[in-house]
Amino acid sequence: MPETLDPLDKELLNIIQEGFPIVPEPYALLGERLGLSGADVLERLQRLVSLGIIRRLGPVFESRKLGYRGTLCAMTVPYDRLEEVAAIVNAFPGITHNYLREHRKNVWFTVLAAGNEELEEILSQIMDRTGINEILELPAEKVYKINVKFKID
Repeated sequence: MPETLDPLDKELLNIIQEGFPIVPEPYALLGERLGLSGADVLERLQRLVSLGIIRRLGPVFESRKLGYRGTLCAMTVPYDRLEEVAAIVNAFPGITHNYLREHRKNVWFTVLAAGNEELEEILSQIMDRTGINEILELPAEKVYKINVKFKID
């Protein structure tokens, strides 16, 4: 554990993993639990973000229940164009992951869109902008949700 974490940081990290309060003043409520002010809690969270200990603080939604459609995609990209193509793909707000694999289809990414039409439009634009005319779509047949929490001691 990094030396930068004091006992209150650790307790705060454990609390926010279990459920961030959805109230008008969440930092004040967290502060009450920790014996701090809301401003102190916010300052601690900002410090933990700046240190890279917290990568993201935000909700996780059931996108399908909200009408979104997502899919895993794969395409074959020449090695000398990897960075260029990755930058094009990553410029789309619906791209949630993008990674390189050792395979003929070497660039894999996931995309989330507000329905089928938007998803197809995004994939069409990716093909137009990259000049790559084939994207393999692998939509999930079954959804697995993994609820990972890290106990900070």
